[in-house]
Amino acid sequence: MATERTLALIKPDAVESKIEGDVLAMICQSGLNILAIKKVKLSASEAALFYAVHDGKPFFADLTSFISSGPLYAVALEGENGVVSWRTLMGATNPAEAAEGTIRKRFGKAINRNVVHGSDSVENAKIEMAIFFSELEYVK
Repeated sequence: MATERTLALIKPDAVESKIEGDVLAMICQSGLNILAIKKVKLSASEAALFYAVHDGKPFFADLTSFISSGPLYAVALEGENGVVSWRTLMGATNPAEAAEGTIRKRFGKAINRNVVHGSDSVENAKIEMAIFFSELEYVK
């Protein structure tokens, strides 16, 4: 198994509900290592850049509006099969379909209020992580 880095976002709905600590605890207990973390608020243009892969899709405006609606936590993670490990811990995009014990099953309210984001590949993780962090910010 390969050690991989991936990006986690603890979205504005989680911050508003004050459950970011619970999400971080689940990350720490999972065996993934936190390399860097910061609290940020994205502008509309930064949100559009982050979700550029979805530009032109019917949900793009709602997606960018939501992710820029309040503060979020960007978290750089590393671990064995980091992308898959994080996506497994997150659970399915729709909390109603997420497996028991996952973050989205425990805290998600709806498909568009599902508490966390995760990169879907190693390649996209590199792109997404570079939006929030420089290499100098990673601490092992």
